[in-house]
Amino acid sequence: MGDKANFPAMPSADPAVGAIRVLLADDDRPFVEALQPLIERQPELLVVGSAGDGLAAIELAEELEPDAIVIDLHMPLLDGVSAVARLRRDHPSMCVIALTGDAQPALHRAVTEAGADAVLLKDEFVDVLVERLSSARAVAEPA
Repeated sequence: MGDKANFPAMPSADPAVGAIRVLLADDDRPFVEALQPLIERQPELLVVGSAGDGLAAIELAEELEPDAIVIDLHMPLLDGVSAVARLRRDHPSMCVIALTGDAQPALHRAVTEAGADAVLLKDEFVDVLVERLSSARAVAEPA
């Protein structure tokens, strides 16, 4: 990829243009199916894909280049902490939000040390998640 010129945004009829692109990674398919419309109800957010395991999350992040990822910590093939460490290494400006039903402080510390921008409990997260994702544009765009 070459250098990208910094041009002003052009008006677009497509509301998805300029949206914060979000990747979801969770092995609980019904949860993802419930979460996606909650995120997309926000006009500035667009879910661009979903992964059912940690390895697929890394592969889709490479392919789709999202601005943000919401990732579960307990998934098959590659756990969330390892996936977050890899995502942070490969995509330093991506907003990485860990989502878990596990309230163990040691797990939260581990994923924070791996590079998560936030750790949210699944049963308390919707308002905070939308707020964090909405601010991802400020994180993803250089000043």
